[in-house]
Amino acid sequence: MEEVKPAEAPRRQSFSKGQRRERRPDPGPDLENWKPQTSLGLKVKDKKITDLTEILSSGTKILETEIVDTLLPNIESELLMIGQSKGKFGGGARRIFRQTQKKTPEGNKPSFGCYAVVGNQNGFVGAGTGKSKDTVPSREKAVRKAKLNIFKIKRGCGSWQCGCKEPHSIPFAIEGKSGSVEIRLIPAPKGTGLVVERECQKVLKLAGIKDVWSKTSGQTKIKQNLITALTKALKTLRRTKMRQKELEILGAEE
Repeated sequence: MEEVKPAEAPRRQSFSKGQRRERRPDPGPDLENWKPQTSLGLKVKDKKITDLTEILSSGTKILETEIVDTLLPNIESELLMIGQSKGKFGGGARRIFRQTQKKTPEGNKPSFGCYAVVGNQNGFVGAGTGKSKDTVPSREKAVRKAKLNIFKIKRGCGSWQCGCKEPHSIPFAIEGKSGSVEIRLIPAPKGTGLVVERECQKVLKLAGIKDVWSKTSGQTKIKQNLITALTKALKTLRRTKMRQKELEILGAEE
């Protein structure tokens, strides 16, 4: 009598240290089947409004992410490292989720927080946070809020060492504060790079800034406060009014 061998379970594909798994491309928003729920969305859908600057300058609040996806088709998103995995003696690696727990009679209820930043590397940038009981909803919520909080910055060449009049840096020094964290961004000459904390580099890169110096103080290990202080500083670039002569000298965008 022949012995029947049990079916072998499918083996998992192993990856070496240098290899990475291929990520499936993001399908992106379905703008063709988008049904606007606001008057602003209807105007964007009917192509009555074709510039995001017009919306931001009017002060109208954006309530649909499809508006940003339509007017900025080349927008990019990135998640910031605000959390830390568990490690021996507190030496865990950085990760994109910040996990917290709530003590209840039924047990511990974990929640995950996420911080996302979006931008087109040409003057538009936004940041937002998301929190949920699972990782995927918190990530989607953070990206959605980042698109709704998008704003435009003013770039230029405010370094006296450069004077190239190209929008590669910022036109003047700016400051921002959140909690105990204070950050100051200073214009830098062309070729300097982003001399700032690593997570702040991601925000400035998506904003389209290539060269800048920085100075920070306070509890900068709390990344959420650091990024919030940075976004507050970037918003002051647009609120500060400049004369036409100053715009030409600093090579700043209107």
